Amino acid sequence: MTGRHDLHCHLDGSVRPDTIAELAREQGIAVDRPVAELVTAPADCGSLTRYLTYFDLPLRVLQTPEALRRAARELVEDWSADGVVHGEARFAPQQHGRLGMTPDEAVSAVAAGLAEGRAATGVRTALLLCCLRHQSPEESLAVADLAVRRRDVVSGLDLAGDERVYPGTPHRPAFDLAHRAGLPCTVHAGEAAGAESVWEAIDVLGARRIGHGVRCAEDGALLERLRRDRITLETCPISNVQTGAVPSLVAHPATRLLAAGLAVTVGTDARTTSATSLTREFAALREAAGWTGEQERLVQEHAAAGAFAFG
Repeated sequence: MTGRHDLHCHLDGSVRPDTIAELAREQGIAVDRPVAELVTAPADCGSLTRYLTYFDLPLRVLQTPEALRRAARELVEDWSADGVVHGEARFAPQQHGRLGMTPDEAVSAVAAGLAEGRAATGVRTALLLCCLRHQSPEESLAVADLAVRRRDVVSGLDLAGDERVYPGTPHRPAFDLAHRAGLPCTVHAGEAAGAESVWEAIDVLGARRIGHGVRCAEDGALLERLRRDRITLETCPISNVQTGAVPSLVAHPATRLLAAGLAVTVGTDARTTSATSLTREFAALREAAGWTGEQERLVQEHAAAGAFAFG
């Protein structure tokens, strides 16, 4: 498959600011500053914790099936405008029940929006459900069970959150359930914490892909393991700089990891929170790190090979 692939994109971090403002007005949610200021993170957040605060308002307005459906449809439209042929949206359905919507209803709403976007644009999509590190193992098991039951529309399971504070091992039962059902898994690791979090993701949770993974460069044995097993790295360069996972785009390890033969990909993470697109990501890498069309071609080959089944 040719064209761009966005394998790492959080739905709640990718809602159009104008849509958030409109939904807030409709829902009677007061905002005290321009919405764009509330949902777009600065270039240097200093930490993942601060970066995640910019998801707060989008989450507040995404508490109805109609809002989730619209956000998903518009994400596919934005992917299409960005030259994306395959996009994977991930979200945590358990975060959308403040007004009584069930996780199952949230999944149905997002799946419907993705389907509408596919029909209108031809972009292929996949839907991933996120377990959250700060939640209990029981809550994660419920998310995994939902993902397995909804294999008609769900393509994979993820574990998101701050791995520096919350280990992944307690969530192993959820990932064991996914593996038994043949559902592929990705895990956020090597972003807020070091190489040990990536080892945990692959050895304990069985991840086929690593969300971010930029700090794997600290461990030569880990790099060899990732290369040998062709484990995909879902780097998100602009976001990685914003959260402090890497100091700059010039120093971003994607360049040397790609040259070393690892399965590096480039994603957006959160198109709105990071005010980004794949077009912007690759332009930034060309300017800061000297990327050429050859690097972009390799990254897209890796992304096509690492993509989860369409759902």
